[in-house]
Amino acid sequence: MNRLVIAIVALVIAAYVLFSSLFIVNEREQAIVMRFGEITREIQEPGIYFKVPTDFVETVQYIDKRLLRYDLERIRLQVSGGQFYIVDAFITYRIVDPIRFRQTVLGSLQLAEQRIATRLESALRAVYGLREFDAALSEQRSEMMREASDLVAADMTELGIEVVDVRVLVTDLTPEVSQQTYERMQAERNAEAALIRARGQEQAQTLRAIADRQAVEVVSAANRDSEIIRGEGDAEQNRLFAEAYSQDQSFFEFYRSMEAYRNALGDGNTTMVLSPDSAFFSYFGSNGELPDFPAPTATPIDIGVEGPSEQPIDSTEIDDLLATDSLVSGEGADLEQDVQDLEQLLETENLGSESLPQSEVIPPAEAPVTEAVPPSDEETAPAQ
Repeated sequence: MNRLVIAIVALVIAAYVLFSSLFIVNEREQAIVMRFGEITREIQEPGIYFKVPTDFVETVQYIDKRLLRYDLERIRLQVSGGQFYIVDAFITYRIVDPIRFRQTVLGSLQLAEQRIATRLESALRAVYGLREFDAALSEQRSEMMREASDLVAADMTELGIEVVDVRVLVTDLTPEVSQQTYERMQAERNAEAALIRARGQEQAQTLRAIADRQAVEVVSAANRDSEIIRGEGDAEQNRLFAEAYSQDQSFFEFYRSMEAYRNALGDGNTTMVLSPDSAFFSYFGSNGELPDFPAPTATPIDIGVEGPSEQPIDSTEIDDLLATDSLVSGEGADLEQDVQDLEQLLETENLGSESLPQSEVIPPAEAPVTEAVPPSDEETAPAQ
């Protein structure tokens, strides 16, 4: 019985000694072994390790070797211009030297984070204090985070900590700065919009001036060409009239009279008071028949159309002649003035040949009258 008790006690003591001398380090941890408070070993690799039995002689402290993160929230940072930002930032780090970590902060993650918060805030204040107000909202933000990371990393090396990254999550404006920033941004956008509008108006005016100049050039060239063509036409018309008058005066007088009849009676609303034996009716004849014309004595003028036939002119040919404008190709006030001058010449010659009083003849150019004129004593009997 005593042997059994002794064996059981010995077995229990052996188990205690065995289990107290063993410790396990997993892949997420690293360990340091201390004997009477003095660090004797550093263990980085996972596995099963032995130490002096009991924790009275040797103790093991486990330190996390994973990537850790610490958040710094709502800190108030001042920039060089005197304005303030409200910033949220965080730092990612890992413990790479467990012995120094134990010596500086006793291996306590809480104490380490307190020192990290102090160093990170100090680094951010230093970086923001060197920048203008717009820097934190511009492309310089990445550079500012790198500078803060470098400043923190130099201090964290003393703790056995490696700084992986420093990031600024949120950059908020203080209430007193928000309105000023909004007004400044609005003024910048308005100035940019005004600049764009001014450039657009400048381009529009340039294009409009070019278009106006081209239009004036085109119109001037067209007017020049039209005047040249009109002058050539008038010259050709005068030449044809002169040749026609010199070669066949009787036909030319007849044609001019037909033109006077058409101009005076063409609209159907003309009222005329004339003597029956007036020169205006010299080609009407008696009983509505045309008088006899002498045969043309000159060679017809080649003007691109068929000349007068040697056959007697009947009323149908006269109507066709009155309806044809091929003999006169000019237009405008100058052509009409030439026609009126020739009519006056024809009228004067007719009056001279017939020996009629000048008072009884109304020139064809003045024939159209809008209102009836009371007849004189000499014209009362013929008008009736």
